[in-house]
This record gives sequence, structure tokens and C-alpha cells, in this order.
Amino acid sequence: METIQTECVQTLRFLAADEVEQANSGHPGLPLGTAPLLYTFWDKFMKYNPADPKWFDRDRFILSPGHGSALLYAMLHLAGYGLTLDELKNFRQWGSRTPGHPEYGVTPGVDLSTGPLGHGLSMGVGFAIAETMLAAKYNKPGFPIVDHYTYGIVSDGDLMEGVASEAASLAGTLGLGKLIYMYDDNKITIEGTTDIAFSEDVETRFKAYHWQVLRVDSSEDLDALEAAVKEAKADTEHPSLIIVRTHIGFGSPKQDSPSAHGEPLGEEALRATKEKAGWDPDKTFVVPPQVRVHFEKKLPACAQAEADWNTLLKAYGEAYPELVRDFLGALSGQRAIALGELMDLFQGKEAVATRGASGDVLQKLADLLPELVGGSADLGPSNKTVLKKYGYYSKDDRGGRNLHFGVREHGMGCVVNGMALHGGLIPYGATFLVFSDFLRPTIRMAALMGIQSLFVLTHDSIAVGEDGPTHQPIEQVMSLRLIPNNTVFRPADALETAAAWKYALEHKDGPTELCLSRQNLPVLNEYRAAVEAGALKGAYVLSPARDLAKAVLIGTGSEVKICLEAQKLLAEEGIDVSVVSMPSMEVFEGQSDAYKESVLPKYVPTFAVEAGVTLGWSRYTGREDRVLGINRFGASAPGGVVMEHYGLTGANVAAMVKANL
Repeated sequence: METIQTECVQTLRFLAADEVEQANSGHPGLPLGTAPLLYTFWDKFMKYNPADPKWFDRDRFILSPGHGSALLYAMLHLAGYGLTLDELKNFRQWGSRTPGHPEYGVTPGVDLSTGPLGHGLSMGVGFAIAETMLAAKYNKPGFPIVDHYTYGIVSDGDLMEGVASEAASLAGTLGLGKLIYMYDDNKITIEGTTDIAFSEDVETRFKAYHWQVLRVDSSEDLDALEAAVKEAKADTEHPSLIIVRTHIGFGSPKQDSPSAHGEPLGEEALRATKEKAGWDPDKTFVVPPQVRVHFEKKLPACAQAEADWNTLLKAYGEAYPELVRDFLGALSGQRAIALGELMDLFQGKEAVATRGASGDVLQKLADLLPELVGGSADLGPSNKTVLKKYGYYSKDDRGGRNLHFGVREHGMGCVVNGMALHGGLIPYGATFLVFSDFLRPTIRMAALMGIQSLFVLTHDSIAVGEDGPTHQPIEQVMSLRLIPNNTVFRPADALETAAAWKYALEHKDGPTELCLSRQNLPVLNEYRAAVEAGALKGAYVLSPARDLAKAVLIGTGSEVKICLEAQKLLAEEGIDVSVVSMPSMEVFEGQSDAYKESVLPKYVPTFAVEAGVTLGWSRYTGREDRVLGINRFGASAPGGVVMEHYGLTGANVAAMVKANL
């Protein structure tokens, strides 16, 4: 006779299989194999309240192999998240809340989007870091207001991805004891058995990362699964990986075969699977009454858990009124940044590298925003991203606000995304702009999820100089601009850098990258009024023509200085032009048509200058021969020499204008 636990597991299995079959699309193998793992987490350990999916002190759950989303949707349905059977029947269809992979913001109870393998596992490290940071800052004796776990399921594919190695190594170094994953060890990939490409000893590898590693010999042993999670929770010094021997497509005719992975079982095979399990093969989307009752009985306790936390938070506020204001402010994310105060940092300064300006702004912001935390991929001194007064976060000091990510750009991006998703923190990561190629998948995911991940990308052009073409970005800025819902700022000076930080900190609905110079750039103090009024609009008239403009010069970053030089040269020849600084295309495109026309009049010839690819600028110039940029790799020499040899001079800009008017 089946126990209620095994009935719950079977219900999850067949709801998921029915979803895939109904859609005639999806992945039934993982849900059939890992249903006991997911059930154990949710039924035995997870702290959650489906009436409030965003309750802050809930445990987080990650299905890192997101192709198994049908299983998670089945669980959310049973757990009471308002995901109806009709939604399950609408799996993978237009407008449904049950898309092919879990998507943050689409389905209640989904804590993050898990698309690219390895990202879920790695973002979970960000969850765990955020929990410990906030606990160290806010918890007081008798008031554990931040006290939750991150649980998840990871797959062979996750562990093969390099980003998982980066993040797992960092998690072990940091001793993230409240991070617990079960590993779906089914030994099957799309192309065959895992040993064709993945023969390593996973247990030894993770022990070398300083993880606790446990084993469960059979996914069907629910008692052993529960005991393993309890043992994992008992070790507060190490993250835990529970290796569970599973079988893809469990119980089906396709069990332990690659064909179980990414296609429906088919009507005949699904009937056979249900018959073998003692289920009615003629019925679909079945939830036995006793299973429904089992989960409904949990709801009062779920609601009570949040009610108890709210009571604790109220008492905490009475005992620590300043801390609770700080805590609730951090959770709300509503902070106003005074741009003028940031710009005042540069009064009287003639020239500052924008990376240095960013560092100065960060020091002031760190005092104003206790939730601002971050670090660099081992380039903190070069990126100027170290918060000088606030220490380093480590296994032994959870109170530091600086993070050592190590040389792990991809992992850093995932961790930053996880911290942003967790809430209560505004995280940033930093590296050289040319290495943003390692970050690109994580920036894309941040944009897709609409989360406030910040990235400081310095050494932004061929003016980097002697390090040569491997370190000189050419296509990176424009390629980042291609990502939907992503904002790129390339400020011209210290004042625009201050504006970029204000934007990044107040923009909650997507990531922002700050592309910053290594070399000094003139501070535009004589134009401060224009910068203060216009930089946050993405583009603005920095230096208007003295009379009727015969042309408009658009510059970004260090090339704004070149445009100003060209303006003077052209004026000497009686050619009056205006100079527009465009620190952010994306922000400018969000302005009204009337404003855009006031900056770039339709019937005035427009020219653009940027030390990067010319592709994309013709949207403003209308013609490729009105764009001065770089469409080849850089060279090793002093930065100024490289810029001159590549034609990025005021004289060349002036010549381009004269040749094309």
C-alpha cells in the first residue's frame, strides 16, 4: 500500500508528464526521475507561504536544470501558489504562467529564471551570500529576522558548465553552510551516457571545493533523502551537495535512455508508465483527494510562519528602531540620490579618469546606502571599486561589504544576479570592459529577469594602451547595447559618471553597466548645468552652436573631448556645430520624440564618434561615412599614440564633417 509520501511523489510525476504530453513539447525525464528530491525539500524542509510568494524570510528554491520546469509547476500547484490545473494544461503555450523554463516574474513561487545550465546553481551562491550578509548586519540575540536556507536541484549538465565550478569554488571558500543542493545523478545526457564527456569524480571534486558531500543510493528512498538533508543542515560550516542516484524517465519504458530527456513520452509509453505505477492510464492531470488534503493541511502552518516572523519583526523594531528602519529601507529599495552632492566631489578638479571618479562616487554612496555591496574579479584596485571603510566579506567576517570574487567573471555575474534577486542588497561586480564577454550571459539573464544588477567595466577603449588588443575593447560596448532591457552608460567625465551611478541606483527594472576610462578625462565643470540637466536623459546638448548649427557631433566617453576639440577647429573655419554627449543610447531612446528632436534635429547633418565599432551609429547619422570609430582590433603602444594612429583626433572629426556637409 502506498504511503501519502509516495502518492505525493507519483502525483508530481504524472502531473509533470501530463503537462509535457499535453504540450507535445518538453522534458519528462527529469521530472520522473527527480520528483522525490523536489518533494523532500518542499514537504519536509521548505519554509514558505504561498499566500505571499515574496515573503522575505522564506527559503529559496532553485531548479537549476530549468528544462524540468513541468515538475516545479506541479509542485507549485499542489503547494497552493494559485497555479491552476488549467495553467498546467497550458504548459509552454502563449501567455501561460507555465513557460518552458522557469521565468522570474511570470510564475508565482519561481525565485529565479533558470535557463542556461549552471546559472541556477551559481545564482544560489548569491542567495546564500546575501542571507549571511544581512543576517550579520541585522540579527540580534533573540531576533533572527534573517534566517533562511537556499535549496535546489542540480544536474549533470549544471556541473559540466564552467560557471558552476567558479561559483562552487567560491561557495566552499566562503563556507556557505545554508546552501544545500541535491545532485540528480542520472548518468544520462542528450547524446548518451555521461561518461562520454564527464568522467570525473564529482564527490572528490566538491570535497576539494570544501563542500560537505553526502550520498543517497536511491531516489526512491524518501527516508534517506530526508536524513541527508538533515545532515546537510547540521553542518553550518560548509555548503552541501547530496549526490542522489536517480533514473531519468523513472518507471517508463524509456528509463535510463537519452530519449527520455527532451521529448514527450508518447501516449503509449505514458500509459505504460502509469499502469506500472498503479495509476489509471485513461485519466490525466489527476490529484488524488488525499494528496490535495495533505498539502492543504500545510497552509495554516505556512501562513503562521510568516505571521510569526512579522510579530518578531515588530518586536525587533521596538528594540532596535534605527536598525529596523534601515532594514525596511533596504528591502523597499526606495533611496533617493542627490546628483548635485555627487557632482560636488569634483569641483575644482581639472581631469579625472572616469574609473577614478566612479571610485570617489562609490565611497560617498557607501555611506549613504548601507545595502550597496560588491567587488571585482580580482581587479578591485584597477576598477576602483573597493569600499574603503567597509571591510571584506569572508567566512570569518560576514560583516564586510567588499567581495573577493577571484578571477571568475562568469561566476561573479551569476552571484551578483543572485544577490539582486534575494533582496535587501544592491550588488555590483567589476572587471575590465573587454572581459564583459565572460559576463554577457549573466547580463542577459539580469535583463530578462528585470533585476538591478550593476556592473562596473573599466579600461573602456584602445586608450588602455600598452596591454594591447587582447585588453582593448572594440565591439563590447555596442554588443552590450544589443541586449534588450539593458542599460549601458559610457560617461564623458566625472560629472556624467556621478549621473550614471544615480541612474543605476534608482533604476530597479534591469541591469546597468558603467563603461569607464583608464585615462584621465577633462572634468566638464564649465558645462555642469548642462550635464546636470541632461545626462540622466541619455543624451543632451553639451555645447550648443553659437548660431545656427550646420552639423551635430555626437560623442560618448573619452570621445566627447575630441568632439569639443573639433567644434573649436570648425568654428575657426566658420562652420558652426553643436556637440551632443550621449552617455546612454538606451536612456535617450526612452525620451519623448520632442526631446529627441530638440537634441538631434532631423534636418541637421549628424556625425558620431566612438572608440569602438561603427555598426549601429547610422541610426542617428543616417550614413556610415558620418561615423568615426574602429572596426579592427587595437595595438600595443601608449594609449594616446594608439588613439592618434587610429584617427581619433579632433582634426579628423573636423575633416569628416567638412567632407560630408
